Amino acid sequence: MDKQEIRDRVWDDLEDSGVARFPFPPHGRIPNVEDAAAAADRLADQPEWEAAETIKANPDAPQLPVRRRALRDGKTVYMAVPRLADERCFLKLDPDELEDYDAATTVSGSSTHGEQLGPDAVDPIDLIVSGSVAVTDGGGRIGKGEGYSDLEYAILRDLDLVDEATPVATTVHERQVIDGPVDLDDHDVPMDLIVTPDAVRRPDGGDRPDGIDWSLLTDDRLEEIPVLERLADQ
Repeated sequence: MDKQEIRDRVWDDLEDSGVARFPFPPHGRIPNVEDAAAAADRLADQPEWEAAETIKANPDAPQLPVRRRALRDGKTVYMAVPRLADERCFLKLDPDELEDYDAATTVSGSSTHGEQLGPDAVDPIDLIVSGSVAVTDGGGRIGKGEGYSDLEYAILRDLDLVDEATPVATTVHERQVIDGPVDLDDHDVPMDLIVTPDAVRRPDGGDRPDGIDWSLLTDDRLEEIPVLERLADQ
């Protein structure tokens, strides 16, 4: 199966099994699932989490408990603005500056409560948490197909805000973990930790991209993401 076939199969399974949670349908998005909070708690028990002071997290519903737990544990959270559509393309959530963690970590609340920054003002990232539609037991991640998560990683890598040793984790339901291998692209970022409500896997996901692969970016993509235009001129 190709990536889209895997996405469709997982989305259908989550819906048919009753594992999917609001927002519905799970299709076309990073799907929310039951016990997402339990997966976040299990991630918070890992040494990579305990060592991290700064976390870059995706804005999707299943990682909402991760973002809230991070702030409650005193960690600074960075989120990308939707579709990287502003040159100040990251939002900073500082636990010392926020009063309402629950409101600040929602998609709408992060833009209101967070501080919007350009990538030059972002602190080095200690841990990345990515949302997934599916993930192979070998660490291959399949997102919803738009490529923004991998591009965010590449931008941070180009700016030396992450490196080869920066751990990358995903929290998912067991039904989202599939047998591999799956053909992945060179720009796909492998997972170091796959955390479900019931288990932690630490695959050897292989090499990860060392920055932006400019050959993959269309003129339209460059025009719609201002930070790429700026980096291309450097």
